[in-house]
Amino acid sequence: MTQNATPNPRGENPLIVQSDRSILLEVASPRYAEARDALARFAEIVKSPEHVHTYRITPLSIWNACAAGERAEHILETLRSLSRFAIPEHIETEIREYAGRYGSLTLRRDERGLILGCRDAGLAALAASDTRTSGLLAERLSDTEFAIAAWARGQVKLALIRIGYPVDDQAGYAAGEPFAFGLRSSTLSGGARFSPRPYQREAAEAFHAGGSERGGSGVVVLPCGSGKTIVGILAMSLLQTSTLVLTTCVTAVRQWIEELRERTDIDEALVGEYTGQKKEVRPVTVATYQMMTHHGAKSAHGASSAHGASSAHGASSAQALEGGSPSGSLDEKAEQYPHLALFGQRDWGLIIYDEVHLLPAPVFQVTASLQARRRLGLTATLVREDGREDDVFALIGPKKCDVPWKEMERQGWIAKAVCTEVRIPLPDGARMSYALADARTKFRMASENPVKAGQVRAILARHPGEQALVMGMYLDQLRAVAGPLGLPVITGSTPQRARDGLYADFRAGRIRILAVSKVANFAVDLPDASLAIQLSGTFGSRQEEAQRLGRILRPKPGSRQAFFYTLVTRDSVEQDFALKRQLFLCEQGYQYAIRGGFPLETEAGATS
Repeated sequence: MTQNATPNPRGENPLIVQSDRSILLEVASPRYAEARDALARFAEIVKSPEHVHTYRITPLSIWNACAAGERAEHILETLRSLSRFAIPEHIETEIREYAGRYGSLTLRRDERGLILGCRDAGLAALAASDTRTSGLLAERLSDTEFAIAAWARGQVKLALIRIGYPVDDQAGYAAGEPFAFGLRSSTLSGGARFSPRPYQREAAEAFHAGGSERGGSGVVVLPCGSGKTIVGILAMSLLQTSTLVLTTCVTAVRQWIEELRERTDIDEALVGEYTGQKKEVRPVTVATYQMMTHHGAKSAHGASSAHGASSAHGASSAQALEGGSPSGSLDEKAEQYPHLALFGQRDWGLIIYDEVHLLPAPVFQVTASLQARRRLGLTATLVREDGREDDVFALIGPKKCDVPWKEMERQGWIAKAVCTEVRIPLPDGARMSYALADARTKFRMASENPVKAGQVRAILARHPGEQALVMGMYLDQLRAVAGPLGLPVITGSTPQRARDGLYADFRAGRIRILAVSKVANFAVDLPDASLAIQLSGTFGSRQEEAQRLGRILRPKPGSRQAFFYTLVTRDSVEQDFALKRQLFLCEQGYQYAIRGGFPLETEAGATS
């Protein structure tokens, strides 16, 4: 007997929550944007084809949500209000369980020292019996408490998150060497009024948490071009302590130093640059990750100091800072990575990890032994290509602030961007060679498709007068495209002085178009860039896609739009990887228009 179907009052809702913890989101739904923004708080995007996007709930996504103030019942209410069908019962149970694990283990400090507290005796038994944690527990104090050596603070958090239990670290932080300074009311050179944006203040205050043990470690996630450096400076201002800033390259180091000069009253002599060119250790020191992981003869002893010798104000090693341990000692790493000694050169009260998603393994290792230092991570995306997001959570801290890119676009803090994927064919003569090649060769052939050169010229002709970046992974390809157009090329082998000069000329408008390799992916401030053409990229790197779009998101005069083009060889492995790269941007609300190549007869000469 056939029964009439009962109308579904939730039939127009955009979500389907499935039993494998995946969530399907219908793009055509009127509530798509609402659902996308809600999911970004507690789920991770997996894939984003045209009509249905797939998200997944993971323990880490729930823990980050809880750390930012979300609660299990609110997450479930959100899913129920947006879901087309009832949520599977076991999914509700798992969300409650994941959320319940956050806060079930705490680190605190009392008259007995550093204490790991467990919610119940069963959880304590798990910690005591697991081989990854048992050797890190100094003494069992009660059914639910363990003494922890100071050096093991980070190692315990790493071990416990790997068995599925995050630690809520409430043990507090060393004050560090005091360092007083003020913020300027107007910038030093231009005299423009300096008033931090509301979200920048909120992010710094969320990290600081009023100076309580609830603050002092965590990650701020904000779009490229939104002023994450300002968030770092505000955090420094709240703490008034000696600070070590780690960032991606010499260009970024000098941009940090310039921002400090422009927006604070810190004497320039008290800000140190620690790079291949200089080894200055000052109350505020800015260094590169590359220096920290550089192999070679130890040279940190020759570092210059100001505002007091480091031996007087700081510690000689991570052992001295954190209580001593073979596993946390800088001494044993000194031969392999001599510049890691910088972590012990002063009594740092704050360490800022710029572009924290790029944190290299040796710095992770040292950070595990520096848990009494306040730690602030800054990034546009928590996606790591090595899958170490759990390590960032455990060692740097949970997510403290995450503002969707489209929300900031709506508020006018970043430029509106139009994203277009241009699909072009391989030349007829290359198709057989491509078909017979191995996977890696196929990717390179598709990436270096010579047809792309004509498309670059055609796109530049469609946007006359725009400040443009032509971005690529392969240097021969970049030079082949840039040469006929007379474009300057910046690669990893370009001397730093030459890079700085070209960037300065671009900012000043003396150069309109730059061709850049991966060295310009991160922390390069080119505020007037409004057009980016991506020739080739690093396989399916979501973080690279986000960073490259970020190069053109600084607000433009007159609310001008920014344009981001990706050139992709049709029906190739490059097209498959392009779908992966777009995931992060789709999560943030950007949609790619997909089109065929532009007619070459529209091209016009491009000049730099």
